[in-house]
Amino acid sequence: MRAVSATLKPRKSPVQARSAVTVDALHLAAIQVLIREGLSRCTTTRVAERAGMSVGSLYQYYPNRDALLAAVLERHLEGIAAAVERACQTHRGQPLSRMASAFVVAFLTAKLRHPEEAKALYAVAEERGGFALAALMRARITAAVAAMLTSAPDAEFDDPTLVAEVALGALVGPIQTLLTEDPPAAFAPRVERELVLLVTAYLQAYQSGTTS
Repeated sequence: MRAVSATLKPRKSPVQARSAVTVDALHLAAIQVLIREGLSRCTTTRVAERAGMSVGSLYQYYPNRDALLAAVLERHLEGIAAAVERACQTHRGQPLSRMASAFVVAFLTAKLRHPEEAKALYAVAEERGGFALAALMRARITAAVAAMLTSAPDAEFDDPTLVAEVALGALVGPIQTLLTEDPPAAFAPRVERELVLLVTAYLQAYQSGTTS
């Protein structure tokens, strides 16, 4: 899922296990600094100190802070897309109601697994190639959901890609509200149930033949 400019690309990708451990440590440290100190104070020096290594070691993998943050964001979005793809693949050929629930639960679980991380990365997503990376994630999820819908035994979709895009859009808004605003206390515990109902009803409209 690489869609960032040359200045945001890593210097090298980890090949050996030791290198992978180093990159993982840098990613974790970057997230921790973002959460605790915010984007403006998230510097390569602070990240390296948090990871227990020198700044020179960080620069072996990333040319600057923004390249590191772009990589952290990319990995975060990759995890969300992959989780939804697995759920959609598993639920191909199942009844529409199970498809809807699987899609919603997979997306919410992946997005909210580490809410503080997701919240911190919203600031990163506004820059550093974030829009392009998010677009790739949405395209992957849309394709996975559309492929799942075409296998539904109890519904027929003229434009499954459009339906998948609308269903995904219905999830994005409430989750962004949950992560970036201060919703009522009752919002978070009920959001999964409400979104499952919403997406299920939308998809089942095609099952009953009430859409045109």
